[in-house]
Amino acid sequence: MFLAELWFYPDGYSEKTEPVIIDMLAHEVGNYHVPPYIAFNQSDLVFNVPIRSMLAIDSWVHIFIANVVFGLFKRGLRFEEQLKRDPFYKLQILGKSLYEGKQVLESSELVNIGRNCTIDPRAVIHGPTTIGDTVTINAGAVIENCIIGDNVNISQDCQLMLSVVGDGCFLPFRASLFMTTFMDNSMVAQNTCLQMVVVGRKSFIGAGSTFTDFNLVPTPIRARNGDGYLESANRPILGGCVGHNCRLGSGMIVFPGRMIESDVVLFASQDRRVIENDIHYEDSDHHRLSFGELHPRQYPRPGSIDAHTWNYVKEPVVQNIGN
Repeated sequence: MFLAELWFYPDGYSEKTEPVIIDMLAHEVGNYHVPPYIAFNQSDLVFNVPIRSMLAIDSWVHIFIANVVFGLFKRGLRFEEQLKRDPFYKLQILGKSLYEGKQVLESSELVNIGRNCTIDPRAVIHGPTTIGDTVTINAGAVIENCIIGDNVNISQDCQLMLSVVGDGCFLPFRASLFMTTFMDNSMVAQNTCLQMVVVGRKSFIGAGSTFTDFNLVPTPIRARNGDGYLESANRPILGGCVGHNCRLGSGMIVFPGRMIESDVVLFASQDRRVIENDIHYEDSDHHRLSFGELHPRQYPRPGSIDAHTWNYVKEPVVQNIGN
């Protein structure tokens, strides 16, 4: 919960000014049933989803909340509220599904498909879902309550649920996204599972990688905030974060709440198979290569030093999603 102050004095400041309380119309929305040792003695993971949203983006965790909780969850909540108060809307959806010969959640009233899309008839798409232009979805793919951008290629048997996929992304066969934000022009290779993860632009995650989402010993998950310090993420389950322009090798295992900074390259090795700590640009494996300059830094953070040019970076070109 955030306390925000918006100041507006059309007649000038007065000591009699009183705050205006705006109800965000929050609803408790159950995510899914989990064992109590994961949810800390709760039968369900519950999010407080506001109909009226306002959120300060200070770290990558807030990007996860903005896209999934305040975005996809709220869209589903608004859909349910409209069904309750508008019987004609309910009849409209039912009539369209009967006319198209589809289940209600698969009808065009709930699945909005853009232009020039190629969708295999053996793919399963449940709404509310929005699909952009020139999207290819192959056989066996399952998509539920997602937002898909333009020019996205989703291969066979991919699983997408409650996720946001940016323009130009590529998901090879059997890639899985759950409550994940995948920014523009990124790729996750086959047999990789991302749960509650935020991935930046132009990044690659190798095949068979897994982002774990809860601590086996029930300790609070901590994540790095906008000031660079670790603090409680205030949730029992959370994935990790990958910045922009990253390259991750195959078979990586990333612990909950870990952040891989922008422009990082990680080779799969004995030392880097399991990611237990945050990875900064200075820790990137490409610095050890004689041709490491082939992976130029594109998203420096303030106060950092480029390892190849040794120039001090005073101001960032583009703000890192992890800082």
